[in-house]
Amino acid sequence: MRHLFASLLLLLWCAAAGAQSEHIRPDLEPMPTDIGPTFVTIESQVYGAQPSDIGPIGGGVGYTRIITSGDHNVSTLNELRAALAKAKSGEVVFLDPKGNFDMTALTFTEGLALEVPAGVTLAGNRGHEGSRGPVIYSDAHQTAPLIRAMGPGVRITGLWLLGPNPRWHIEHWHRAFDEGEEKGTFRHHDGTGLRGGHPYYYKFPNSTAVATEFDKLEVDNCEISGWTRGVALSSSHDHHIHHNYIHHCQYHGLGYGVAHGRASSLVEYNLFNANRHSIAGSGHPSEGYEARHNVELEVARSFPFDMHGGRDRRDETNIAGSWLKIHNNQFRATDQLAIGIRGRPEQMSFINNNWFFHTDPEKVLLELRPNVDTNVTIENNAFGSVGPRVQ
Repeated sequence: MRHLFASLLLLLWCAAAGAQSEHIRPDLEPMPTDIGPTFVTIESQVYGAQPSDIGPIGGGVGYTRIITSGDHNVSTLNELRAALAKAKSGEVVFLDPKGNFDMTALTFTEGLALEVPAGVTLAGNRGHEGSRGPVIYSDAHQTAPLIRAMGPGVRITGLWLLGPNPRWHIEHWHRAFDEGEEKGTFRHHDGTGLRGGHPYYYKFPNSTAVATEFDKLEVDNCEISGWTRGVALSSSHDHHIHHNYIHHCQYHGLGYGVAHGRASSLVEYNLFNANRHSIAGSGHPSEGYEARHNVELEVARSFPFDMHGGRDRRDETNIAGSWLKIHNNQFRATDQLAIGIRGRPEQMSFINNNWFFHTDPEKVLLELRPNVDTNVTIENNAFGSVGPRVQ
């Protein structure tokens, strides 16, 4: 009965959001099933995002690596905690899609995160027979994180991770930074570097869905929405974030789909919408990411792909990470710049074979210091949503 009540409550919640106002809960609509063309072929070259051989962009129905059972099958939060406590590397903890996995109370009372041991897979069935996947959710804004990888080789797959904060909160930003005379400092998303601002801003807590400080995290075929940070990668490398639908991580001033702090990753075949930065980097040396075959839909709160520079960290450098490879993506939000590289990567970095709906190439890339050697090559991309041309 408790599980039925929780399911009915979530359905009513979704219905209320759709029937009333997007401000109630703007992230409850399911992933769009028809997003139209995501790539174009011009003179035998492909521009934009092509689906992979294991599933569609964004995952879900048609994804071929769906898990439908595990070594530990759970339907309650207590069962989930017990299974994670005893799971061994190579094992799968599988969540019943009709189960009840509400982390709110434990976050408030114990500051609890679901800790996934090294090499363990935490799985749901997203996409199987149309399932949206089991939902793990928290209404506590201080959920940071919901799930923590406790070693290398963790896989998070087939889940709907529903966060507490899908909203923009632009008024809070203005109160913190545009009103009053007192100015303080606040700490950046990876916990290092200070930037001008008012400490009032950070009185509102932040939330994170998945976090790791260990190598080789894989997050695939998940829906991740309503977080300050969707996936937070810190001081670690060789991550693979793919075939996810990541949306409404849009908290103004932060708001990241995939956030890097001294980390590197491959980010591919994801569907992004209504994030502040869908992919963000703190820009420290040794940091970098390859972004390919992702689709950025029409709503973006700032430039979707980001790499911070030394000016953001105030470390007296102009370093914007070690490297970047941004290719074969589609960017539809023409009211924003598509890419912000706020300094100079240490290695030559490349932006190519993307399909920008922007008609003016000058409206695509932000560089805070354009009059120095940027170490960034942007060439051979398609521009315009209709009759795209290559420049």
